[in-house]
Amino acid sequence: MTSPLRRQAKHPASAMLAGPYAHPFHPILVTVPIGAWVAALVFDIASHLVDDPAFLARGSLWLIAVGVIGALLAAMIGFLDLLVIPAGTRAFRTGLLHMTLNLLVTAAYAGGFLWRHAGGGPSGSVPAGRLALSAVSLAVLAVSGYLGGKLAYRYGVRVADEATQDEGFATDSAGPRAEHRAHRP
Repeated sequence: MTSPLRRQAKHPASAMLAGPYAHPFHPILVTVPIGAWVAALVFDIASHLVDDPAFLARGSLWLIAVGVIGALLAAMIGFLDLLVIPAGTRAFRTGLLHMTLNLLVTAAYAGGFLWRHAGGGPSGSVPAGRLALSAVSLAVLAVSGYLGGKLAYRYGVRVADEATQDEGFATDSAGPRAEHRAHRP
């Protein structure tokens, strides 16, 4: 039986903004900054390996900007998910740490964008300091992503309850299909 506190963390504060029950928007939105920032780091490294490094450095600059914008949108929706987690619980503390790390990473990337854009933007390969900032920020983002996974997969925040999940494992009235029975040990 699901506890009332756990049940509370499964339902959205606003289904219209945060996504309906068991279909939260936050997990899909975080793919934008993650993808953009991973690609930016790849461009940063590649800028040291090609004949036209400025092209890749400019691409990285704009990937960082896309990531910051995506992160801000994901943060707004993620905050709505945090609001449904009961205060004083491990899940809430994990959510606060997840949010704090993500905001720090977003601020680091926003600062990195300004740093790169200063002086007219990139003209050669990405300098070591800017590349290091991206690498460290991405490492912190990985830790925060682990915590986000813990919220969903360990604590079940915004995940359907087990009775609802059981629907996906229901068989038709004749039982499991013959081809599935053939593969059982």
